[in-house]
Amino acid sequence: MTALFMISLPIDLRDFRRWSAERGIAGDEGKAFHHLLCETFGKSVLQPFRMMAAPGGRTATLYAYTKSDETTLRETAGDTAMPDALAVIDPRRLAAKSMPESWRQGRRLAFDIRVRPIRRLHKPLEDKSREGREPPPPFRKGAEIDAFLVEALRRFPDGPPPPEERRWREDVYRGWLAERLDGAANVETARMMRFERTTAVRRGTTQGPDVTFHGELTVTDGVAFAERLAKGVGRHTAYGYGMLLLRPASP
Repeated sequence: MTALFMISLPIDLRDFRRWSAERGIAGDEGKAFHHLLCETFGKSVLQPFRMMAAPGGRTATLYAYTKSDETTLRETAGDTAMPDALAVIDPRRLAAKSMPESWRQGRRLAFDIRVRPIRRLHKPLEDKSREGREPPPPFRKGAEIDAFLVEALRRFPDGPPPPEERRWREDVYRGWLAERLDGAANVETARMMRFERTTAVRRGTTQGPDVTFHGELTVTDGVAFAERLAKGVGRHTAYGYGMLLLRPASP
């Protein structure tokens, strides 16, 4: 496996928001960061990534995994980036460290991850849950649907589940996360720290779940785990989702 690096880069949010507004992409912060990073460092070079900022703060730190080293990233930005992009991202302030190529099986790690827990439908899915009202058109094949809604419609196609059968949203999303780490790590604990529905502007405009989990995991396959770090977890990894940030596990 090619060496993996983790980088950090300070961002002035006022400059970033001014840049994204001038580009006409201020309505989706993830998309704006995607364009900024691609234009500065190359397509998919810094992916997955995560922007971390205090509420109401003027500055943020962008973290990302990459297979390009610090020298290469600075050279690329210096040679090809647009001046207005370099006014937002200063490559001289970039910091990097190398990541393990493999992880010890059985290693326990704490994690922090922001994900978009959606499922892509392999066949149309009907919503018959609105009793006494005209049902909406079925969700089309290939649509990206909230994993919680998909489970509810598949398990209880004729209406809301009885109280004793309901699964909490957190449980569904935790299961979704465990599926995507299966073969690389076991999710031991995962607590949903944040949930909201946010707008994503891709080929169209969609609303979807935006979830942050804190938890602990155990590595089951060291090479597969390293590959999962590099690829990210779930979909929309090019837009600020799916980056596993690691910390020491609790004693």
